[in-house]
Amino acid sequence: IGVGLVGFGLFFVLFGMLLYFDSVLLAFGNILFLSGLVFIIGFRRTFTFFFQRPKLKGTSFFLGGVLIVLMRWPLLGMLLEAYGFITLFR
Repeated sequence: IGVGLVGFGLFFVLFGMLLYFDSVLLAFGNILFLSGLVFIIGFRRTFTFFFQRPKLKGTSFFLGGVLIVLMRWPLLGMLLEAYGFITLFR
């Protein structure tokens, strides 16, 4: 279930970017991606991964970007998410 949710989340994010940053598709993709991550590695491990002290900057940018996308500012939100994603997995 988790791999499917992550796959659909990535599909919706890419499809939303192809359709000129459609905020509904991007928000749906973000929610599916995060819920799929929780299904794959579990809630506790996801929480400890995102909220480690050295990764708080990346987490704040990534989750802030998700929040900005949900507030229908897709371009700014995706830029913040991309920076947070790069900072998290560096």
